[in-house]
Parts: sequence; structure tokens; C-alpha cells
Amino acid sequence: MKLDILAIGVHPDDIELSCAGTILKEIAAGKKVGVLDLTHGELGTRGSGPLRLKEAQHSAEILGLACRENLGMADGFFQNDQSHILPIAQILRKYQPDIVLSNAPRDRHPDHGRASKLISDACFYSGLVKVETQLDGKLQEAWRPKAIYNYIQDRFIEPDFVVDITPFLETKMDAIKAFSSQFYNPNSTEPESPLTMQNFFEYVKARMADMGRYIQADYAEGYLVERPAGVKSLTDLI
Repeated sequence: MKLDILAIGVHPDDIELSCAGTILKEIAAGKKVGVLDLTHGELGTRGSGPLRLKEAQHSAEILGLACRENLGMADGFFQNDQSHILPIAQILRKYQPDIVLSNAPRDRHPDHGRASKLISDACFYSGLVKVETQLDGKLQEAWRPKAIYNYIQDRFIEPDFVVDITPFLETKMDAIKAFSSQFYNPNSTEPESPLTMQNFFEYVKARMADMGRYIQADYAEGYLVERPAGVKSLTDLI
């Protein structure tokens, strides 16, 4: 199955918190979108790796994803080396996405920035014919996405462009809430974290409202670009 867009996140829920509205918008427009999670998020303050995998599948159903895979890398301790680049390249060659969405180069969580570089490098090496990967015992053809866009998550970073996701806000929030182990629960006995604050969802909406202000939209998601983006017409930038 060829994908139009593959969204890659280091932790299950990175995608939902950052670019789920864009994903919903693209799927509604007929695009095939998949998600690749690099880790189980097993070091998270609350929940567990197995539980977050179940939550990720629930979210995938809400979003209407064509596929969702998890590479099971070590949360917090993955490296940017051959043993981590090649599994990502294998997935890129399997689904041949034209666009990759990735963690931002810097963020509150150190994994996010490291994952951003790892994903970017994997996209490059995936396009080299002399870098070999196999799937089901067969050599894969080289594939390099046309563009990588970095979604903005926790830290405020001025975006290079924003996407109006207003009609998809509530479904995005439903997808986020699929990760119920990570958020406010008055009955929980687990430790607190920035995500477990009672007003966290209001913060998420406020971030999207702030991004929407750039384009006079109610809610938007912001992105960074690795290279200048090309457009066919100036009217594409309105």
C-alpha cells in the first residue's frame, strides 16, 4: 500500500497532540495517511507500553488511518545510528510516502529533537540505492519522500506555515483523549506530569487558536520546513 503521507512520532500520542487535525483534513480530502511510532512510550510518567499500544490503535480507528506501526525502539535511549535508521528506511520503502511529518528539531522532551534528526537522516538514506533493506526476504527499492514537515508540539516555535484544522478540532480532541492513561484522572494514584493538569486540554486548544491567528482561522496546526516549500501559484499562500 502506497501512502500519500506518513506521520512519524517518537512516542504514541505525539502525532495526536501535534498534527492529528492535519491528518484528518488530508484523509477527508481522499489522501491515504499512516502513522509510525518509534517507541511504546514506556518511560511515560503514567500508563505502560502495552497500554499505550492499545490506546494508539483506538486513536488510529478514530483518525481513520490506513495503517499504524510501532518499531519498539527503546524509549529515551534510541540512537541515530545504522541499527535505528534502517528500520525506519524499511517502513519508508514499504509505504513510499510522498510527505513525512516528523517531530520538531527542538522541544521540551529531549527525545523529540533526537527523533527529528533520526527521521530526517532515515529519509535521506532510504533514497540511497546502496543502502539495503529487506521486507519478507526481498530487497526493497530505494525511496525518498519529497518533503519533510516538522510539527510543533510543546515548546512555542514560530511556524513556517500553518494548516487550518477548524472543522476537525473535536475529532482531533477525541483522538488525543484515546490516550486516557496520560491525562487528568482524579482517581489516579500515579505521579503527576505536565500532561495530567486538569486544564491541559484547554492548553492544547489555546495553542491551536494561537496558530490559527496567523491566518484568521479558529484553530490551526503549525509546521517547520527543512527546505523552502515550492508552490504553483502565489494564491496557494493565501
